[in-house]
Amino acid sequence: MTLGFYSELEKQLRFNRELAKIVVEKIKGLFTEYTVKTGIERLKIMDFCGTHEWSITYYGLRSLVPSGMELVAGPGCPVCVVPSHYIEESIKLALDGVVVYAYGDVYKLRARRSVRGAYSLSEARSLGGDVRIVQDILSATRDAAGHGKPSVFIGVGFETAAPAYAWSILRKHLPVNLKLLILVKLTPPAMFYSLEVSREKPTEPPINGVIAPGHVSTITGAKAWTPVSENYGLPVVISGFEPLDVLVSILEIMKQLVEGKAETVIEYKRSVSWHGDLRAQNAINKVFEVVDDAWRGIGFLPKSGLRLREEYRLYDAFYEYGVRELKPVEWEKDMPPGCRCAEVVLGKAYPTQCPLFMKACTPQKPVGPCMVSIEGTCAIWARFGSRDLLLRITNEVKTSKG
Repeated sequence: MTLGFYSELEKQLRFNRELAKIVVEKIKGLFTEYTVKTGIERLKIMDFCGTHEWSITYYGLRSLVPSGMELVAGPGCPVCVVPSHYIEESIKLALDGVVVYAYGDVYKLRARRSVRGAYSLSEARSLGGDVRIVQDILSATRDAAGHGKPSVFIGVGFETAAPAYAWSILRKHLPVNLKLLILVKLTPPAMFYSLEVSREKPTEPPINGVIAPGHVSTITGAKAWTPVSENYGLPVVISGFEPLDVLVSILEIMKQLVEGKAETVIEYKRSVSWHGDLRAQNAINKVFEVVDDAWRGIGFLPKSGLRLREEYRLYDAFYEYGVRELKPVEWEKDMPPGCRCAEVVLGKAYPTQCPLFMKACTPQKPVGPCMVSIEGTCAIWARFGSRDLLLRITNEVKTSKG
């Protein structure tokens, strides 16, 4: 289903002050109507994409919505939920002479335990390990083919990243010396878990609506989120990333709440379809199998990860180098002492409520995983949270003068 009335706004989705005012006023009006109708004065809307959280924070959207409306981030950062164990195993490979390819944020991700004096791949590199930062798997493929040394690419990501990994195998792009350490996570199980957790404490407002990930939905299609509407009775809107995209999505959620509806709709229809990218889905299903997987700070979630199928063992770093998989009985959520990243990724705490935030843990020297990636909520708040504060102060000054 696509948005009916609101779809006409898609031609004007760049930030337009006058249009934003209209949308914000409609949100406030519906919020007031919902409060009067239900008696509920606080509600939460959760976003499941780091880029949505970036837009919300950078553009100060929290200062525009009603004070009783909380916009909280969910587990929308794939790097943030990589267990320490797999970083430790990658450090070992690098120090044992294997060329390790990693994204820039994975390169900085800190492990809980030291491996021969290194807590991260960046530290492993300083100790002589051959760790190379790449932007995509194609870059790793080209480089590994050039030198011929034993190599591993750390395949982190959500459903958006999986097709490139699958096609690199199906199209036989990988040189024989390059193996893949696939750590892809599937977002729907994390969404279901987050919603369950939000209902554990009746004293806190539950999640009342979901802004579903736009990038992921280009692959999975909007249909992936219908269980949220059907099983949890919540409005779900697949949103684009411009500030007006997000505001229009919030407006649609409020409209559904007032009307007593719970539907999955597409706001980001310029990129997302109901069924998604079928070619990409077919490639993923052919190359990977779905497994129970560990999410750092969250737990072992059923059917929430991807690993290479047995017929593609030739490309599997787990098999080639004997990398041990985690088991639920032996693994803990492995957060650093004092770090509240686990609560942040579940929408149970804001970064500013963590005692380490911008003290011991900064973008220059991250401690918790949420401060490492550009998609991590703590990193976003550290860089752009002051803008939200500035907008709040500005609005208060204008109100007092008015």
